[in-house]
Amino acid sequence: MSRNLTQPEAYIPPELIGVSKRVTPKQFERLCRKYRDLRLELTSTGELMVMPPTGSQTGRRNSNLTYQLGAWARKDGTGICFGSSAGFALPNGAVRAPDASWIRREKWERLTTREREGFAPICPDFVVELRSETDRISQLFSKMEEYIANGAALGWLIDPLARQVYVYRPGRDPLILESPETVSGDPLLPGFNLELAALW
Repeated sequence: MSRNLTQPEAYIPPELIGVSKRVTPKQFERLCRKYRDLRLELTSTGELMVMPPTGSQTGRRNSNLTYQLGAWARKDGTGICFGSSAGFALPNGAVRAPDASWIRREKWERLTTREREGFAPICPDFVVELRSETDRISQLFSKMEEYIANGAALGWLIDPLARQVYVYRPGRDPLILESPETVSGDPLLPGFNLELAALW
């Protein structure tokens, strides 16, 4: 659910208008602390992205998505679940905040306390992006490819507008599911089946 700062319909704080130079990771962290009400992302080339608050319908869908993943993760116990506010510093230098994600517990526990408190320098094993009405599908395709290239083992791009789910895995073309009732996380997330009725 990202919006480029050059898009006029996105709310842009005055000091960020016209930002054209590369934003460094330290500058990015300062901006995130200053603008806590905005979800910000940083591309691998240093471009700042702003994500204004979502519409109520998208927020409802995202809440249901995170609830289902979190309930499974608590029962399974092998990993940690994250919501849409968690940012991760990917190996390529981008800082991304998937709408939902999951990391194997042993990978998470290898991080220091300091790394966990900031933008954890890790790519989640599983990521989900949920398209909203203002999202460009082409940008979401690029984000999913980026996650996979940076170490994600499984990714879902859920498009409620078209009732499609794109399933991403390393070394494979995306699998497109048309109006599925559920989508399975096996074998990475054994037993996790996302119920999609509440997301449509």
